[in-house]
Amino acid sequence: MHSLNFQDLSTVNSGLQPKPVTIASAATVAPSTFLSFISGTVAIATVTPPVSGAHMLCLVFTTTTPVAFTTTGNIKNVATPKTNSPTFLIWNPIENKYYAGSLTITPA
Repeated sequence: MHSLNFQDLSTVNSGLQPKPVTIASAATVAPSTFLSFISGTVAIATVTPPVSGAHMLCLVFTTTTPVAFTTTGNIKNVATPKTNSPTFLIWNPIENKYYAGSLTITPA
């Protein structure tokens, strides 16, 4: 993605930005927006960075049995996603690695 499209990855978007997409889980995935939904149960090892600079992505796994990330690609640490809860990936361009972290949302 060209750096002119950085707004597509912003945490603040207008109605003119692309809507979140659903990506089938695979060893390598390539999100194109800040928020993406992940279906399937294949462990993700590599995320293709949509821009070259530091950025953050939010993945929401929609399957009832999401699988943990692996560190065999460009993901620095293991994070176990939870169904319908955000998992954030922070890109460190110095290491060319994503730092992953999952949130736990408890119903009120």
